[in-house]
Amino acid sequence: MSNVSEMPYAQSNEVAKMCKVQKGCDHGPAPIPEEGKWIQAKQISDISAYTHGVGWCAPQQGACKLSLNVKNGIIEEALVETIGCSGMTHSAAMAAEILPGKTLLEALNTDLVCDAINTAMRELFLQIVYGRSQSAFSEGGLVIGAGMEDLGKGERSMVGTMYGTKEKGVRYLEMTEGYCTRMALDANNEVVGYEFVSLGKMTDFIKKGMEPNEAYEKSKGTYGQFADAVKYIDPRKE
Repeated sequence: MSNVSEMPYAQSNEVAKMCKVQKGCDHGPAPIPEEGKWIQAKQISDISAYTHGVGWCAPQQGACKLSLNVKNGIIEEALVETIGCSGMTHSAAMAAEILPGKTLLEALNTDLVCDAINTAMRELFLQIVYGRSQSAFSEGGLVIGAGMEDLGKGERSMVGTMYGTKEKGVRYLEMTEGYCTRMALDANNEVVGYEFVSLGKMTDFIKKGMEPNEAYEKSKGTYGQFADAVKYIDPRKE
């Protein structure tokens, strides 16, 4: 049986009457950087990369940051981080389970339920196939586990939540370091620092048997000129 690619396709009368002009030079696809090598990607299995993509849902009420570690076209590791939509966390749980083991093309055509996660997959796919990955110039790429390393020692997403009004000013609610407990103000009522609780550390202390109150105090930290403040406020109450 002849190869499918050699089988003739139906042609319009206009095309059938045309003479054939021989194809000239064909250098193939432009090489892209992948894990320290220049690769001419012709099929999905040619793709290896670790990179991130950000997506948003149709009403734009939530967003997803998706990180994938791809080796020879197969997703070996997935990190799904979401914000702004409670339902998205459940979709993320499914996505983190279903994405590893799929090829990039399968993942692009997988219903990940949430618009934001689907959009992140699309944006990430574009980066990967054009060679714009975090591991583009890293020989051998990044090891499986790079996603967990992105989360840091606390193994929690880095989230910032700030709120402000014209009348009452700014409130710090969540910083990368953790849950903001107090804001420090100077004599002009301007912010000069803040106090936070590292929820990851606190939970780890409690899991090891430490009393909750002790774990809470031990997990506190400050930033800026906190000790020199004139006034301290609870950003959620004051």
